[in-house]
Amino acid sequence: MKKTLILGIVAACSLLTAPVRAAGEGEAALKSVHWSFDGIFGHYDRAELQRGLQVYKEVCAACHGLRLIAYRNLMDLGYSEAEVKAFAAQYQVQNEEPNDEGEMYKRPAVPADRFVGPFPNDQAARAANGGALPPDLSLIVKAREGGASYVYSVLTGFTEPPAGLKKPDTLYYNQYFPGHLIAMPPPLSEGAVQYADGTKATVDQMAYDVANFLAWTSSPKLEIQKATGLKVMLFLIVLTGLLIAVKKKIWAAVH
Repeated sequence: MKKTLILGIVAACSLLTAPVRAAGEGEAALKSVHWSFDGIFGHYDRAELQRGLQVYKEVCAACHGLRLIAYRNLMDLGYSEAEVKAFAAQYQVQNEEPNDEGEMYKRPAVPADRFVGPFPNDQAARAANGGALPPDLSLIVKAREGGASYVYSVLTGFTEPPAGLKKPDTLYYNQYFPGHLIAMPPPLSEGAVQYADGTKATVDQMAYDVANFLAWTSSPKLEIQKATGLKVMLFLIVLTGLLIAVKKKIWAAVH
């Protein structure tokens, strides 16, 4: 039983710390990036998450939504209730019920509302983006192999296409995107945002911060889950020790 428990713990740790798999044939391997939330003791860096939120709001939100995240969830990033209320109030949502005259109307968003998307529906999104549908980013880190490293690599992977490659004018070359041709133009440029904490807004920094933020939107309870997992493993280790001690005590007189 002790051997089985140890093997189980090793397997669990290996899953939590498993490296990103190499990209497929013809695609560049994703950039190797250190993330504070990696490993069984990993955690989110609140400063990185807040900067990432700023990049999302000022750059990504023009095309991509976060339909699974409510404004009140931002308190997990270190914002106060008043700050979250002020943030939500910048957006308009349609009220669930009509007014006294039976008309639907829009009101300022409240913390309980989910993030307001940039388009009212998928058709409008396609029409505004040349037929391409910008994906919702709520679970993008979970949905893409490589996770946060994939997001970071794609955001920093725009280059000139190889000589001789023919591509439509509406597509862009990205060395990390599957197939290399992507409808999204390079979204980041030096100084695209002005960080409130004074951090220099390089392309690499903004890509790193927003990848951290999107890792959080994909797994907002990651820290709680890891803490619970550690407690369970410690409990099982102690329980195993007690069971072994009881077994030896009971069978001590048996030869």
